[in-house]
Amino acid sequence: MPQLDAEVLEAIDVLVDSGFWDANRILEIVCEEMYAPGELDEDAVGDAIAASFAQWKTSQQDWPDVTDCDRLDLAFANLNKLGVIALHNAGMTQSDGYDDFRDAYDRHPLPEQVLGYCFYHGQDLERVVRGGPLYFGFGPLDPQQEETAGTRVGQLIVEQLTAAGLTPAWEGSFKNRISIPEFDWKRRAVPSEF
Repeated sequence: MPQLDAEVLEAIDVLVDSGFWDANRILEIVCEEMYAPGELDEDAVGDAIAASFAQWKTSQQDWPDVTDCDRLDLAFANLNKLGVIALHNAGMTQSDGYDDFRDAYDRHPLPEQVLGYCFYHGQDLERVVRGGPLYFGFGPLDPQQEETAGTRVGQLIVEQLTAAGLTPAWEGSFKNRISIPEFDWKRRAVPSEF
């Protein structure tokens, strides 16, 4: 059976450790989206995914009862109740995340209560799974009010992240993304709103 190089194995581990996809979806992502169809041996990729899931499940035995991901889920649930549409893994880039917010806003049952948005995208997710900080895109419903309402939305996000037991960092301006510099990514299950 062909060997997979370290880059492919690391990509599989990041996808598994993110906690967002099952084995079939990861196989599709790796074999059809990250690499050209037929470029990788699907059986070898499937075996590597199974091994990564087994390692991930075993590692959960040493995780704390409440993880930073659990705290993040709580903060996002509270933000959604307060009128800030908070999205996990929203697209791959800032603009994708904003598009996902607009889609969520269009489907929102009470759009008149929406103040703004908060999300992290796929590149943010990959960074935090690899041990880096978690960054958030955020802003007001009306882009013309970024400097005023955007700052208020940012303050609300920081308050909810802090109340959930996380330690966010932010310079207080819409021009700077909110981050959690020391985020220990351990996700057991896909968030309900994903």
